[in-house]
Amino acid sequence: MRRIATILAAVLVLSGCQGFRDRVQGPRPNPGPCPNALSLYDAHRLVEFRGEEQVLGNVGFTGEVLNVAGTCSYTDRRVSPIDMQLAVRFAFGRGPAADASEKTYYYFVAVTRTDQAVIHREVFPITVRFAPGQNRVEVTEEIRQISIPRATPTTSGSNFEVIVGFELTPEQVEFNRSGLRFRVPVE
Repeated sequence: MRRIATILAAVLVLSGCQGFRDRVQGPRPNPGPCPNALSLYDAHRLVEFRGEEQVLGNVGFTGEVLNVAGTCSYTDRRVSPIDMQLAVRFAFGRGPAADASEKTYYYFVAVTRTDQAVIHREVFPITVRFAPGQNRVEVTEEIRQISIPRATPTTSGSNFEVIVGFELTPEQVEFNRSGLRFRVPVE
């Protein structure tokens, strides 16, 4: 009797492990990798200057993409897309020349063929409010539905990239390429 109870307990424990493994991994693993999710170097920072000189005293608002993370699932629908979810962590700053306690920033999310053409690009607003005395705010934005079309069900997610960046003026892009940085200090 004791031996049967031990065997029964072992079967229950092992079946519990299998159930947990299924919940963690899902019913079926993806047949391929997720597309890379990243920020574009030239557009991952935004610095607004008030005035001609690029000095700390003229910095208005700043923004920076700190991290981009994505998950995906391959679907079995006729069009056979890859459905992707994205989380983007931003840091926003209010510099000495900022003229308000609220700022609406604009960032884009683009789906591209790896190192090739843009398939789809969309711009999103994000409004940030700075409390009195607050000069830096971190925000995580979630984009729950990005549908990446595939020509065939065998086309891998490694053929695509999801790129995030700020909408910038040509002068702001040039500033980013120069390697200069102004980060609003935390007080």
